[in-house]
Amino acid sequence: MPRPRRLRRCQLSVPGSSEKMMAKSAGLDCDHVFLDLEDAVAPNSKSDARGMIVEALNKHDWKPKTLCVRINDVETEYCHDDIIEVVTGAGDKLDTIMLTKAKNAHDVMFVHMMLDQIEAKLGLKNRIGIECLIEEVEGMMNVEEIAACSDRLECLIFGMGDYSASQVMNIQNIGGDSASYPPDLWHYPRYKLTIACRANGLDPVDGPFADFRDPDFFRTDCERGNVLGMVGKWAIHPSQIEIAQDAFSPSAKAVSTARKQQKAYDEALEQGLGAIQVDGVMVDAASVRILQNIIDKAELIGM
Repeated sequence: MPRPRRLRRCQLSVPGSSEKMMAKSAGLDCDHVFLDLEDAVAPNSKSDARGMIVEALNKHDWKPKTLCVRINDVETEYCHDDIIEVVTGAGDKLDTIMLTKAKNAHDVMFVHMMLDQIEAKLGLKNRIGIECLIEEVEGMMNVEEIAACSDRLECLIFGMGDYSASQVMNIQNIGGDSASYPPDLWHYPRYKLTIACRANGLDPVDGPFADFRDPDFFRTDCERGNVLGMVGKWAIHPSQIEIAQDAFSPSAKAVSTARKQQKAYDEALEQGLGAIQVDGVMVDAASVRILQNIIDKAELIGM
């Protein structure tokens, strides 16, 4: 079954225990919102938060294009009930479920099989996708296996907060860089995860940057992920949404140039030419593949 094409330029984290924040997020111009049952919710509040999330999903007229719930990992006592209660209560409003701390393919398939059973029981018409956080060293070691394991899987997200702890990294700020390790502390895991995603038709998404008072570094971090082929980044505050969605969108000029070069190349092929120049730039079969990526993203955005 083909995976749905969704915009994930920005994924906004919203605590599932806050009615006020969920109500506010419903009206935001954001590609993707996930209502959180994991780190943003204290253990003694998780049961109540499930009901609050179900009510919010059913109650509000949601402007974000993709609605997701982040559940607790499979090694906790909460995961099973997270899936059952949220999908039973609001499965027809839900686009995806986000699994935390996946270490191997079995973790993902646990969620896959539960969704199979609940959807069949409820007769749900929409098939709920899975998004998966890679935030443990075991998960990063097994990322290729994870990326290939389920046709429900739509994206992998690099969760650098828990990953930092798992690798015993010496950093002070989640998602932050380190002057002691230039130029980019996160280059290897981002690169590794992105390759696994692209080889399996998934969206690679970058994780959070905790200091939302530093928009300049946040933009720099978005630009780094974009260059590597990632499709978007988390936001932990609404002020980060516009930055991420702009950074992961092609410019109008880039889209116009791509369409012009692609058209010229198609015309050249009809004349038996395999490589041409357009405005002083060589265009051949390899460069057309890059152009097509820009055009595909522009069409998904509506540019």
